[in-house]
Amino acid sequence: MNQNSNRPAVAALGSLIVLQVIMLSALYAKVPPHPPETTPLFGIAPFLGASLAAAFSAIWLGTTDRPAGRVLCLLSALLAAISFGPQKYIDPQFPLIWPAVIAGQVAIVALCVLVARSYRHRNYQAAAHVA
Repeated sequence: MNQNSNRPAVAALGSLIVLQVIMLSALYAKVPPHPPETTPLFGIAPFLGASLAAAFSAIWLGTTDRPAGRVLCLLSALLAAISFGPQKYIDPQFPLIWPAVIAGQVAIVALCVLVARSYRHRNYQAAAHVA
């Protein structure tokens, strides 16, 4: 794939990076509505750090061009779904965070579709090459 084919995935990952940096900044600055410092299973700041690292790594590795990039795109989408997934519709703070939730969900769906499409495109090319 050429460089332009990665632009939608890079844009989706960039959206998730911006959303997560804003949430991390709100956490540190204690600006409402900020995420809680901890959840029952982990701390939010380290989790957001891991999410940001996965998104940056996916961009660095070529998003949908390479298997590692595709895996990291999907990992980024999965990690973002914890912060911006459909469970947020029942969160009491949803009226305050809905723009981030909707933007995050659009980026998550876009990444999943783009990775699936690139996988299907690669399989089609491999089948055509064999034939």
